[in-house]
Amino acid sequence: MLSRIAAAVIPVLGRLTVSSDLSEETVRAPGILVANHTSLADPGVVLAALRRMGIDPVVLATAGLWRVPVLARLLESGGHVPVHRRTARAADALEGAAAALAAGRHVLIYGEGGLPARRDAAEAAPEPFRSGPARLAALSGARVIPVGQAGARRLTSGSTAKQVAGFLTAPVRRPRLHVHVGAPLHLSTEVRAGSEAAHRAVTAAWRTAARRAAAP
Repeated sequence: MLSRIAAAVIPVLGRLTVSSDLSEETVRAPGILVANHTSLADPGVVLAALRRMGIDPVVLATAGLWRVPVLARLLESGGHVPVHRRTARAADALEGAAAALAAGRHVLIYGEGGLPARRDAAEAAPEPFRSGPARLAALSGARVIPVGQAGARRLTSGSTAKQVAGFLTAPVRRPRLHVHVGAPLHLSTEVRAGSEAAHRAVTAAWRTAARRAAAP
């Protein structure tokens, strides 16, 4: 349901294009989709792009979203996984994600674990990753599929007032949005090395997305 909603809404807000290094076989095989996180809007952008590719992933998202009544029902019905950050329950999310992978679903996780503190709408390389993607890869044995998105900060970024204004004016401005899905890779089982490799791959995917989003 979330993917269908994103696929309907995002093209109204901006001009979304998608590119991919995945083969048809890779698209079908479950993997850990690791994306850069820059805006409250980018989960919708990424989900809309993945749906075009025939991928409907389980999303790891902050547990606070499950406190929003309507959204909570959508998240539950889609089998998405809450992340209870900085609590004893944080590890439960990895077990839920590993179970989804074992059941044949792709899993979408944000390596940075949060939004950047800056308030401008410009693009910037992904910030350092937390250990979640590498730990999930080690736990599940699944491949990591890097996802780079660019343009979402032109939909929403900055202060609350600017985010609301950006969302309301987006259908008129229709900023360019691009998502690039890179080739899958197996991470080292050593968490630090795996995190660094995932960060490099997502940064490369983001550079491709940023270049294509900026193209005339």
